[in-house]
Amino acid sequence: MDITTIIGIIGGIAFIVNGIMGSGKLDNFIDPPSVVIVVGGTICAVIASFPLSKLKNVGAHMKKLISGKAYKVEPVINDLVEFAQIARKNGLLALEEKANKLKDPFFKQGIMLVVDATEPDKAREMLEMELDSMIGRHEEEAAIYDKAAAYAPAFGMIGTLIGLINMLKSMDLSEGSSSSLGENMAVAMVTTFYGCMLANLIFAPIAKKLRIRNEEEVLYKQIIIEGVMDIQAGVNPKNVKEKLVSLLPQKRQRLLLEGKGANKGKAKAGGKQKSAEA
Repeated sequence: MDITTIIGIIGGIAFIVNGIMGSGKLDNFIDPPSVVIVVGGTICAVIASFPLSKLKNVGAHMKKLISGKAYKVEPVINDLVEFAQIARKNGLLALEEKANKLKDPFFKQGIMLVVDATEPDKAREMLEMELDSMIGRHEEEAAIYDKAAAYAPAFGMIGTLIGLINMLKSMDLSEGSSSSLGENMAVAMVTTFYGCMLANLIFAPIAKKLRIRNEEEVLYKQIIIEGVMDIQAGVNPKNVKEKLVSLLPQKRQRLLLEGKGANKGKAKAGGKQKSAEA
């Protein structure tokens, strides 16, 4: 489980509240009508911007944020090396039984393309096309929160303008009502505060975390593609491992080559990977 998003949001709110209480009163920043304008307006603008087919997966996005790293590349590298050994020893057709046990559809598809003797260029094209399609879907998911981060400050400004208009309309200098000008101005500015906080503490971090999850899955599938192509080409299993490990950060490369990462998160061949897609 990855709780950094939750920790960051709660911690950010706590620091803001602490700063408010240290320099003033918390009550000065509580205004229900402003919340309605900013939150309600932002939600409605997002709904108007995206079809229901995209918005219905918001719950899955939240699950993705806290589910932790769903795609562990070390076990799949070990599986690909094992498959390469089987293919060199018993032939590519011997992989069919292993492929049928795979629970990851993408991994299974790649191995079956090898078993079915699909042309290497065609096999790579099919796998990369599916990868590109997945990247596009994930970018659309992150775009929802990018839009929300853009809309929230805008509705904060709308709320501020509403407050200023009402304040100016109700002013009557002949009766000395200008004494309440500062208080009314503060209330009008609260909506801008809400909009900025929503955009920078909630929506923008969510978009960033979704893109990180996408990068993890992209790496996982790129490793599968390269491994499958090497298996089909009959590359030595040792060279297969070295090539796939080279796609990882240096620290993880060292651990895996030394064998320390071999058993970390060890899964059976084709062990189920939690889906990070909505």
